[in-house]
Amino acid sequence: MEKRFGKDLTTGSIPRHLLNFSLPMLVGNMLQSGYSIINMIWVGNIVGENGLGAAAVSFPLMFVLIGIGAGVTMATSVLVAQFYGAKNYAQMRKVIDNSFQLGIIISVLLSTLGITFSNILLRMMNTPDAIFAMSASYLRISLGGAILLYLMFTISSILRGIGDTVTPLMFMGGGVVLNAILDPLMIIGIGPFPRMGLNGAAWASVTAQAVSLTFALVYLNRKNHLVAIKLHKPSFDKHIIWLLCKIGFPASVQQSLVSIGQAFVTTYVNYFGASAIAAFGAAGRIDMVATMPAIAIGMATTALTGQNLGARKPERVKEIFKWALLLGTAISGVVAIFAFAFPRLILSIFIHHEPVLAIGVEYLRIVAPCYLLFALNFVSAGVVNGAGQTVIPMMLTLISLWVVRVPMAWFLSQRTPLGTRGIWIAMAAGFAVTGVVGYLYYLSGRWKKSAAKIHGPMDKPVEAILEV
Repeated sequence: MEKRFGKDLTTGSIPRHLLNFSLPMLVGNMLQSGYSIINMIWVGNIVGENGLGAAAVSFPLMFVLIGIGAGVTMATSVLVAQFYGAKNYAQMRKVIDNSFQLGIIISVLLSTLGITFSNILLRMMNTPDAIFAMSASYLRISLGGAILLYLMFTISSILRGIGDTVTPLMFMGGGVVLNAILDPLMIIGIGPFPRMGLNGAAWASVTAQAVSLTFALVYLNRKNHLVAIKLHKPSFDKHIIWLLCKIGFPASVQQSLVSIGQAFVTTYVNYFGASAIAAFGAAGRIDMVATMPAIAIGMATTALTGQNLGARKPERVKEIFKWALLLGTAISGVVAIFAFAFPRLILSIFIHHEPVLAIGVEYLRIVAPCYLLFALNFVSAGVVNGAGQTVIPMMLTLISLWVVRVPMAWFLSQRTPLGTRGIWIAMAAGFAVTGVVGYLYYLSGRWKKSAAKIHGPMDKPVEAILEV
């Protein structure tokens, strides 16, 4: 069965596994980010500065709620990888069924809460009056479709756990192409579609996500895939639910802290008006592109680490880290150089308004050099997460956001003459601290001692499996 589905990452060349695993996932992540990037391009060029700002304000709130549920997808990937590496397909099947059912419950609950309190949250962020109404409607539509995006993430995490990054790429690619086609049709109002403005961008994304998820479910079930989603057979296993929550909770907190921290930073940017928030939104899409290679390499590191620990081969983890860091830094370095050298050219894809461009150029000149540290952060976290020790990455995120980025952004922007430049400096400092501290923790080796066993007694000593 393992020959027909998935990929064994416990033997063979580690660099080749990293490349084969991460490159399709990098393209997939880029395509997933393409949802928001395509929206921003069309919104900036058709709706204008206010539309761009309204979408930018909505993104942190959207990702706060997605981040809360994201821990289950992280736990799913870790557990699937370890059980697949151990060739324990019965337990892997339980993880898949329970994670998908739990994901539906969590995403529906969070979407409902987000829609209910959307206006209050936007007011708390000091959203400018000029873009408040647009922000609120865009946010509600996006939150309504969050379950679709979340379940697609779950399917992708399951497939990554068995070493398959190509299949999710097919569905994401189709969704992004459909999104790109629907955006101008729904924003402008072409053919059967009414003119919806900014809301059209939100509906285009939701529609594309629904189509992508439907095709993914049909494909996996018709192929009788090893990881087919069996919604007609609901079954909750208390032990698996406990493991998903135990491993996933720190990852949920981590993702939520990132999004909440970004919401706080967005609040400080809002004080400087619509042009500042529009620039922040456009430059933030460049940040997203820059993180994609590091995220892909980090996820590959998690999968390789999980499978090799499940197969009782902890000696391969050091090589996994070395090659992943080398590959990730090389790719992130290219993005950093391009963003630093040609910021105006890149930003002009989204907007042509000169005040917005000037602010965005300043942002990239300050933040882009720190892209070099992204690989250090995500690869270090990838090894630790692959061992099931998700608490430490959460704590590092806590330090980066709430000890460095958020208070520094407030102080430099509100208590010094730096203004928005102070926020950009705080962003760069947060990225730097996360990368360096994460690497130091990996070097300490403490994550090995804190990990325990999930597969029962080992034939030979192994220091990193999950604690039951």
